Amino acid sequence: MSVTFHVFVVAITILSQLPTSCYGLRSGSSLNVENKNDILISPNGLFTAGFHQVGENAYGFAVWFSEQVATTGSRTVVWMANRDEPVNGKHSKLSLVEDGNLVLVDAGRRVIWSTNTKSTSPLVRLQLDNTGNLVLHELGQSIWQSFDHPTDTLLPNQPFTKKTQLVSSRSSSNYSSGFYRLFFDYESILRLLYDARETTSLYWPDPRLLTYEVGRYQYNDRKIAILDSNGQFISSDGFKLVSADYGTVRQRIMKIDIDGNLRLYSLVHHENGMKWEIQWQAVSHSCTIHGTCGPNSLCTYSPKKFRKCSCLHGYKMVNSEDWSYGCEPEFKQCTQNDCDFLQLHNTEFYGYDTQLLGDRTVASCKKDCLQDSTCIGFQYFWRNDLLGFACFTKSSLQNGYRMGVKNRMELDNSVFIKLPKSLVLSYNDTSHKSIKLYLSTPSGDADNKVL
Repeated sequence: MSVTFHVFVVAITILSQLPTSCYGLRSGSSLNVENKNDILISPNGLFTAGFHQVGENAYGFAVWFSEQVATTGSRTVVWMANRDEPVNGKHSKLSLVEDGNLVLVDAGRRVIWSTNTKSTSPLVRLQLDNTGNLVLHELGQSIWQSFDHPTDTLLPNQPFTKKTQLVSSRSSSNYSSGFYRLFFDYESILRLLYDARETTSLYWPDPRLLTYEVGRYQYNDRKIAILDSNGQFISSDGFKLVSADYGTVRQRIMKIDIDGNLRLYSLVHHENGMKWEIQWQAVSHSCTIHGTCGPNSLCTYSPKKFRKCSCLHGYKMVNSEDWSYGCEPEFKQCTQNDCDFLQLHNTEFYGYDTQLLGDRTVASCKKDCLQDSTCIGFQYFWRNDLLGFACFTKSSLQNGYRMGVKNRMELDNSVFIKLPKSLVLSYNDTSHKSIKLYLSTPSGDADNKVL
């Protein structure tokens, strides 16, 4: 069965079961949360708008794909009006009032969300287009549309501009705004940002590279990007991607997922039904996404086992149900004479460097860190520009991950964490001890020394 025919059958099935009132909301009418038939359907039947349950007795007014995904049996929500303030499951309603304003009212008649539009025309109407765009029309002209206010998902032919952004959800079951954003920055570069409670950092494109090194162009006059129906995404800063299934007729979405990765999905037909499949993703190594495991923790990743978070030795989880809070110390801060260092091979903690110390040995870096009360560790590595080893002292241990070793010619990139001597002596990382890391010189001559 072809994909086109399958979509046609689904659309006909859905439309045949719906009253004609589902095709638009007129001035002075409402959709009520308690009536499951109070929904809007796009003319092609692919999209539905209505009240979507987000928790116990909690609902958001949303747009979703009409067909449920076979693997989860759940809706694919692409937009939500009130993601951060759900309404009650009783007596809440979405109303198109006679002054042209579209208003979402809670059970207590409190306005939770509105379009802030005005119109004296009795012909104002709310409709859901075939593209998934929820549009408020006045005499055939759009006065408001959901495409201008995306949540975490971009649909084909939906412009992404300097006035819009994608914001991740907190979790798969919590639709409220999370910590990750896709946006155009002041240099007109399309970026991914980690914006948490106490820290903010850019992580895509790779912040260690200059913009031209990743094929981007600064300070262009336009800030616009768009995904077409064939699977091509083009941005005004020079970024371009083509999906793995480019040209195949499929439904597509671009979404910033709860893990902070930006992905392009296609809806693929399988024997058991439809399934969203990844066709592209911005970050290949998910542990390099900032904030993955929170402060004082380490992220490890493998393609088969995916990623795993763990607290550093001597630390414990702050919130056992949420890794974004990271870990906190179980020890009191040590004094200079009572401190030692725990070495983590092939590990990096990005950012929060207080100073770069060039041409250093491990011993001299330890001495400098011990004498600095704000130093809680340091990154030790080879610097080609300095033609020697150097260390970055750290004021905070954030964005930690264990890197893979591609070959024995690579240099070991180690982190040294300052801890009480008793904790250093009690450390026993058997998984790390099984990894053989080889130290080599910049010329490529390897020392047969297991670290």
